[in-house]
Amino acid sequence: MGDLEGKVAIVTGAARGLGLHLARRLVDEGCRLAVCDLDAEGIRSAAQDIARGKGMTVLPVQTDITDPAQVAALVTATVAEYSRVDLLVANAGLSYSGGILEIEPAAWRKIIDVNLFGYFLCAREASREMIRGGGGAIVQINSRTGKRGSAKNSAYAASKGGGIVLTQSLSAELAEHHIRVNCVCPGPMFESDLWQTVLFKDYAARFGMTEAQVRARYTEEIPLRRGCTYDDVANVVIFLLSEKAGYMTGQAVNVTGGATVW
Repeated sequence: MGDLEGKVAIVTGAARGLGLHLARRLVDEGCRLAVCDLDAEGIRSAAQDIARGKGMTVLPVQTDITDPAQVAALVTATVAEYSRVDLLVANAGLSYSGGILEIEPAAWRKIIDVNLFGYFLCAREASREMIRGGGGAIVQINSRTGKRGSAKNSAYAASKGGGIVLTQSLSAELAEHHIRVNCVCPGPMFESDLWQTVLFKDYAARFGMTEAQVRARYTEEIPLRRGCTYDDVANVVIFLLSEKAGYMTGQAVNVTGGATVW
């Protein structure tokens, strides 16, 4: 246990994948936890799985993070259960690829709503409670795409680029309340649900390659010659939430194996 022991954390998009892994790691660090996802059954099952063998409960809340009332209800439920909110991991996100002439405007807007507006709403409601409690920390899961753009992936890139600037803006605004706000920009997580079920297929079709060739192409861009793992991201998230990062705010921290260096 470290300096997160006893802290109350909310993790969004925690029914599976990276969000579920981050939730597990935070419980291992001693956090009391609320987890949310749009998938009601998935988040109930995840909460049970996270808590199993830990001698504790994990609060599951079905939440559409693009709905202000539901996000407010998530935070209210967390406070009712644990009396406060100390930490927020804004992990929930969505991605569709498609060129500017191909992607439907409704799909483009949906990505902005989930990845950017949803992050804003979660940070807004969580920070209310952090202010009442005397401080806290927020970490958004961003992407290297937020720093470099991505052809035929403009909605996702724009949402993540906006997320970096929102992080910087909130860090300046909330510093006086002792709330630090940072984001983490992972490189490609080849073993994630997003890559396994969507991106390998999309990129293979886009580039006229096999999925194995897509993986090789992206790996070749990484100086450390491997994809990003969930633990690579979780290690940095836990650091940023902790007081070991007490002098860090407004940062977009790369976890890219050297592929992005600014």
